[in-house]
Amino acid sequence: MTFQALAATHNSALFMAGIVVLLLTATLIHTVLQKIHPQKNFDDLRLRTRSWWIMIAVLFAALLGGRTIAIVFFALLSYLALKEFMSIIPTRQVDRRAVFWAYLAIPFQYYWVADAWYAMFIVFIPVFMFLVIPTRLVLTGETQGFIKATATIHLGLMIAVFSISHLAYLIALRESTNPAGGNIGLVLYVLFLTQFNDVAQYVWGKTLGRHKISPRVSPNKTWEGFLGGVATTTTLGVVFAGFLTPMTALEGAMAGLLIGVGGFFGDLAMSAIKRDLRIKDTSALIPGHGGILDRIDSLVFSAPLFFHFIGYLYY
Repeated sequence: MTFQALAATHNSALFMAGIVVLLLTATLIHTVLQKIHPQKNFDDLRLRTRSWWIMIAVLFAALLGGRTIAIVFFALLSYLALKEFMSIIPTRQVDRRAVFWAYLAIPFQYYWVADAWYAMFIVFIPVFMFLVIPTRLVLTGETQGFIKATATIHLGLMIAVFSISHLAYLIALRESTNPAGGNIGLVLYVLFLTQFNDVAQYVWGKTLGRHKISPRVSPNKTWEGFLGGVATTTTLGVVFAGFLTPMTALEGAMAGLLIGVGGFFGDLAMSAIKRDLRIKDTSALIPGHGGILDRIDSLVFSAPLFFHFIGYLYY
């Protein structure tokens, strides 16, 4: 998608402008709070807001740069996420060549995206790479830790590469099918709903949260927060369905429900991984937010669910 094509997609441009207004509002709120309460520390809010400015600027620049640049951007995101994942998971010395093959899967996976070769895109990692990795590991001759090594690399590929590549494939879908928002509209829709779902679940949980869902995995997550967040995301799914996507209101509600539930369990799954490793954040790459995996955890489930839902309906 070129810049001109996006400019013709009035709804996507308006939506992006709305996101900028939200960030300006957040910046203004931080400035006012700091002046009203100079004795209080608002560094966390400042860091989070500044990081959001950077993340949004990079995302919008990639989307506005055209189809190829957007796909390369998501490929780079997968690389950074896989690198971060492999840095927090203990591996054996003999696993290095298999890990190299996992990294090598990234350009291939995103080539299938750029070529819009759906048949290869959908089987390359969960079939071919899932066979290549244990094959390469078994050739080392080391059996101690074989199952753990195979499962670790497989999980890294699914989280960091396969799941995130579904966002890139939204760019490669037929643009004519979605005249309202274009392919960028589809990306904005799933990204916004997923991120807002995290915020809504946090707010509802803090406000009404009483009954914990899985205290050993994530003690702050409650049924009230989960249900309130999903209800909010479902409502937003309806509101923006016709604005950014070709979906009807009912289909938007179903998409919002999928994104809300999927995002919650993606976040919970990443929390379980961090609990297992006894770490708080996957890295300190994004000030105030943690690492790449901390920021995309909800998308690991919501992006593939939305992609196949919209694909089944319209593509």
